[in-house]
Amino acid sequence: MAQRILALAAEEAPERLQEALQSLGEGELGDMVTRQALKGRETAALLRGIFKGSPCSQRSGVLRRLQVYKHCVPLVESGDLHLGKVSEIIGLLMLEARQLPGHALAELAILFVDVIKGGNLSNGKSLELFSTVLTALASSKESLAYGKGELNGEEFKKQLINTLCSSKYVPFCQLHHALVRLKISQDIPLSAEELQFVVEKVLRMFSKLDLQEIPPLVYQLLLLSAKGSKKTVLEGIIVFFNQLDKRQKEEQRVPQSVDLEVATMPLDQLRHVEGTVILHIVSVINLDQDLGEELIRHLKTEQQKDPGKALCPFSVALLLSVAVKHRLQEQIFDFLKTSITRSCKDLQFLQASKFLQDLFPQQYDVTTVILEVVKNSAFGWDHVTQGLVDLGFSLMESYEPKKPFGGKAADTTYGLSKMPAQQACRLGASILLETFKVHEPIRSDILEQVLNRVLTKAASPVSHFIDLLSNIVVSAPLVLQTSSSKVTETFDNLSFLPIDTVQGLLRAVQPLLKVSMSVRDSLILVLQKAIFSRQLDARKAAVAGFLLLLRNFKILGSLSSSQCSQVIGATQVQADVHACYNSAANEAFCLEILGSLRRCLSQQADVRLMLYEGFYDVLRRNSQLANSIMETLLSQIKQYYLPQPDLLPPLKLEGCIMAQGDQIFLQEPLAHLLCCIQHCLAWYKSTVHLCQGAEDDEEEEDVGFEQNFEEMLESVTRRMIKSELEDFELDKSADFSLSSGVGVKNNIYAIQVMGICEVLIEYNFNIGNFSKNKFEDVLGLFTCYNKLSEILKEKAGKNKSTLGNKTARSFLSMGFVSTLLTALFRDNAQGHEESLAVLRSSTEFLRYAVSVALQKVQQLEETGQTDGPDGQNPEKMFQNLCKITRVLLWRYTSIPTVVEESGKKKGKSISLLCLEGLLRIFNTVQQLYAARIPQFLQALDITDGDAEETDINVTEKAAFQIRQFQRSLVNQFSSAEDDFNSKETQSLITVLSTLSKLLDPASQQFLQFLTWTVKICKENALEDIACCKGLLSLLFSLHVLYKSPVSLLRELAQDIHACLGDIDQDIEVESRSHFAIVNAKTAAPTVCLLVLGQADKVLEEVDWLIKKLTSLGSDTSEDSSQASNQTQALEKGVILQLGTLLTVYHELVQTALPAGSCVDTLLRSLSKTYAILTSLIKHYIQACRSTSNTIPGRLEKLVKLSGSHLTPQCYSFITYVQNIHSESLSFVEEKKKKKKKEDEAAAVSTVMAKVLRETKPIPNLIFAIEQYEKFLIHLSKKSKVNLMQYMKLSTSRDFRINASMLDSALQEHNTEDAENEPDNEQSSTAEQPDENQEPKKKRRRKK
Repeated sequence: MAQRILALAAEEAPERLQEALQSLGEGELGDMVTRQALKGRETAALLRGIFKGSPCSQRSGVLRRLQVYKHCVPLVESGDLHLGKVSEIIGLLMLEARQLPGHALAELAILFVDVIKGGNLSNGKSLELFSTVLTALASSKESLAYGKGELNGEEFKKQLINTLCSSKYVPFCQLHHALVRLKISQDIPLSAEELQFVVEKVLRMFSKLDLQEIPPLVYQLLLLSAKGSKKTVLEGIIVFFNQLDKRQKEEQRVPQSVDLEVATMPLDQLRHVEGTVILHIVSVINLDQDLGEELIRHLKTEQQKDPGKALCPFSVALLLSVAVKHRLQEQIFDFLKTSITRSCKDLQFLQASKFLQDLFPQQYDVTTVILEVVKNSAFGWDHVTQGLVDLGFSLMESYEPKKPFGGKAADTTYGLSKMPAQQACRLGASILLETFKVHEPIRSDILEQVLNRVLTKAASPVSHFIDLLSNIVVSAPLVLQTSSSKVTETFDNLSFLPIDTVQGLLRAVQPLLKVSMSVRDSLILVLQKAIFSRQLDARKAAVAGFLLLLRNFKILGSLSSSQCSQVIGATQVQADVHACYNSAANEAFCLEILGSLRRCLSQQADVRLMLYEGFYDVLRRNSQLANSIMETLLSQIKQYYLPQPDLLPPLKLEGCIMAQGDQIFLQEPLAHLLCCIQHCLAWYKSTVHLCQGAEDDEEEEDVGFEQNFEEMLESVTRRMIKSELEDFELDKSADFSLSSGVGVKNNIYAIQVMGICEVLIEYNFNIGNFSKNKFEDVLGLFTCYNKLSEILKEKAGKNKSTLGNKTARSFLSMGFVSTLLTALFRDNAQGHEESLAVLRSSTEFLRYAVSVALQKVQQLEETGQTDGPDGQNPEKMFQNLCKITRVLLWRYTSIPTVVEESGKKKGKSISLLCLEGLLRIFNTVQQLYAARIPQFLQALDITDGDAEETDINVTEKAAFQIRQFQRSLVNQFSSAEDDFNSKETQSLITVLSTLSKLLDPASQQFLQFLTWTVKICKENALEDIACCKGLLSLLFSLHVLYKSPVSLLRELAQDIHACLGDIDQDIEVESRSHFAIVNAKTAAPTVCLLVLGQADKVLEEVDWLIKKLTSLGSDTSEDSSQASNQTQALEKGVILQLGTLLTVYHELVQTALPAGSCVDTLLRSLSKTYAILTSLIKHYIQACRSTSNTIPGRLEKLVKLSGSHLTPQCYSFITYVQNIHSESLSFVEEKKKKKKKEDEAAAVSTVMAKVLRETKPIPNLIFAIEQYEKFLIHLSKKSKVNLMQYMKLSTSRDFRINASMLDSALQEHNTEDAENEPDNEQSSTAEQPDENQEPKKKRRRKK
């Protein structure tokens, strides 16, 4: 039969063809098509023949066509046919579908819906036909039966899509049907509402699908988003994966979930699915740039509302993957950097205020999210790594330290504005370090970029990059071997880098030198060239490099470097150094380097200085080099030492200087040389000498130079004590100015002699073993030192321009300072008493010991290290700090300043120096040793020194120390007026403030300290301005961590008002003194400015909250009930804060404040207050627009309060301010009459400038008030509540004409006689400049 139909169709005989087709039954037609299709022969031709014999003009033809369609759909989905044959059939059916009438299309569409709902689609090929059917149906104009009514084609299509999306399916078909929907939707023209409906339905299904089924579905959704609903698609995907991540975290936190129904998803499976989805999104964004723009837009909007929802690990990973496309990179990085700094600022803002912490208990931290992305990227997210690396470097470069390299100062500043930038820079370094650890392929790239930045940014600080490099090397030292060529290339540029950068860089790559001979050799070549460079920095770099090599290439037989002063991560290198380099090779290598360094001893002072400072560390790390180093030092000192026992002075100082033209330079830092000898000798005697004894020859040789040194130092000590200043060509009348050659020479001599004395003091004390004679020598040396010190101070006092103002840096080592202080103040041993009495008898020596300790602590605080041995060893420095603190604390608390000052002559008392030292130490410990604060406090508490470190309660220990200083402060306040020491009181308050940071704000001790501070402020009528400022600042800093300070501010404002009186002189202010600290001397400007400053901080908090409110108000998510509860809590907090602040300003604007800073600050603060009130009103206008909520009663009360207690008083205050200024102008007018003409113009212009400057904030305040009232009118209209009934319109809007004053002036004018007319004219001319000047000022502002 099939052949017959084909033949008839070919003969162009339609009538016979129709007859043949009509003779076939329904089943026969289908069987024929199936047989032909299965055979694979001329199926398309058969179908064309059937369609040709079934014209749509005849009802029978339409029915036959429908039969064919109904049969072919299951046929192509059966899977029995070849794919080519399926495509051929579907193509033909799609072509013919458009000829079917509307009712047939409707029937066909319903058939498809049933097939889909039944889950009978196996390959989904027929869906292309379904799309064509629906498209044709939508364009059909005829009415189609649907249920009991009729619909046109477009409406019918909508109903079908609705049916398709709303029906419930069996679970195993979920993915299938979702894809069906999307394929249909891509091909069918859908309206925006229909598209949104389809997208939302599919997104809701995500949670019911298996994880593996989601990526293809996401891809289809993304393709569909080309038609619209981009935001919905992106938001749905991000929210879904964010929830999955949160659930995963919960399951990890609570491993055995109570809810057994929730199946635990495997972590690696989740991460791989997330990675695939991110890849899909990136690939679609490559095709559709608008999708990328929409992603950034959506996340920016979300970030304003809820940062936790916007920047979750999934969305950050997505952004970083998209950022690889350069077109969007800048936008994405700007957004991420802004989000990071904002998050850091918000966290800081929250931590500084208990009021905000109560409103926002959950704190979002974007830094943890980004580091989580790095961790997640280990699951094969290679597409994220490049974005992470770029972000890390971008952060490090955008927020790099601004201070010069060479100290820790840049990392430890407490400035509020600087902290977020530092955190962002540290986050950048953490991202790079963690990425380096996780992703091996990108390691060499990171390393190369870090090295490039160290080289190219030599002019700016690179400490953060060097720290990162050091951490990278420690985490994987052998990785550098593969990049050794890059490191070698970096070495070639060493001589062009600053010395600090060179030292940091060499320390960082030092582990590589132990495992790579080629790198070591190339470094040595570079350093040997640099030693002969014409550039001083290059020669210093060479010395630094050689010293590092000597420290780290140990010769076998050297002592253990357990005391090593620079802990470097060389232990990470899994390689035996001595397997590569045998002992002989190492020894030859080290001796060769020493030979190179000896040449440096004839170079500039700076180069020699580096050597002298570095030799001690080399000795400790490489003890086999002791003989060579000691011999080198001996031959060097012999050049300057005069061996004749009676010759004074014992050293040739003239050999230490060099003249070049008319300039004189230091050539040999002799004191440093002696200092190096003293430390090396002490170490040698205590360590090497004890360990050697087997080899007699060596022993004798060693004794040779050891004895030489001892005799030399003994002789120098003896002769230095005998020497007079004249022996050094110095005396009181000598010239010490730095402008002349003689002055420079004398300065160099003086500093060298003082240094030599200090070195000998340390030497003799250490070897003296508490011998009385030795301590007398120490005192004799100190006398020599002190004479010179006094002369330099005296000369510095006379000539302020000299550098003598800076005290010369002490040569005593930190370890010795701690030993000396302990001996002087805390040594109670019977045998030591007589010898120590020699030193204790000299108050000057005691003061000197404490001041050197103070200098050392200051150096540690500023640079993170000190001069001398162990100066760069944080552990040793910490131990010394603990020792020094114990002594200073005991000395200060045991001997009050009052007792000591009665007998002192000049200079600061020792107790006061101790207090200054303690203040510096407490600051330094919090900056440099924050992690070790518990051990530090433990070390101060002598009573339980053996307690376990694990149970140290920092708050308790800190409270104990605070109590000691509280007693001292109370003693100061209770002392007689003559005994009151302002400087000491200020230091005590600062110490208390520093220690208070260690208290837990939630603890009882914190509350007790706050209560005590309030009591002190209430009971002490302190008239010292600086102390008052310190005490109130302490009070505010404590109070904000306990609760909002607004009620405190109100009481202080009432006190200021009572103290200074009212702007209306007829009103007597009721005296309600809360705080005795507010008195006539301190009320203005001190207390007033502090109160206004604190009020401004509260306003900042309120402003921040209003911004949060606005973003929460625009949130229309499902959690709207939770958001509305939070909104209500925030609104309540804002209104209460502002209400109490208004009462503070109510007091202050009625206070007769003196002209100047107080008035100016108050006017500006009032403008800010009105601006923030306006922001609040705008928020409520927005709220009224989006919802039909009425405004709360609280807001109405706040508006009423502002209308009754603030605005009228503001206008009165403006008048008062103008009166003050007009009085000052009239006063100048009077003086003008008495002065000469040339002086009067200058005097008037000065006063006019001052008046204009101080009245500048007035127009701004008026504008702020009027803006506030304008928006109140808007809100009144929106809310149908008349808020303006509380606002009284002012009559003095022009703030120039006072009506009452004008009336009285007119009356006076009428009653006065003719004699007074000239005076009236004069007074009008006095006002004239004021009137004329104002418009000019306004014009200037517009420019």
